[in-house]
Amino acid sequence: MADSVDRDANRALRARFDEVYGQYQRLRSGLDELQVKLAELRVTERSEDGQVTATVGARGELIAVEVTPGVFQERDARALSRKITTTVRRASDAAVSATRELVAGYLPPGSPSMEFLRTNDFGALLGHADAVLQRGGSAS
Repeated sequence: MADSVDRDANRALRARFDEVYGQYQRLRSGLDELQVKLAELRVTERSEDGQVTATVGARGELIAVEVTPGVFQERDARALSRKITTTVRRASDAAVSATRELVAGYLPPGSPSMEFLRTNDFGALLGHADAVLQRGGSAS
């Protein structure tokens, strides 16, 4: 009887291992795909008057700024500076949103990583890692 219980327990453990390993493989494959998509992500925004165009990457990093020749006729450096800054900020904000949406398709809802992307609260992300380490490395 004990052998039967041991075999059943081993089968159950093996089935659970196979399930977890399958989840890991799907996650790993998805993360490779996500990395490619994030590297390719570009967001472009234009100023309200269309004179300034800013393109940023997934992390909001500035890739390009273009201005139309008409901005130089105004000869107002401060206004041009504000227009460029505002346009770049809008593009960066849009990139953050696009990145969140893209990542949300790959991470479980409520995961510490998703929460960090939503709130930018690095302390909460580290707090979760600390809690996992205190529990002896078993994530919940």
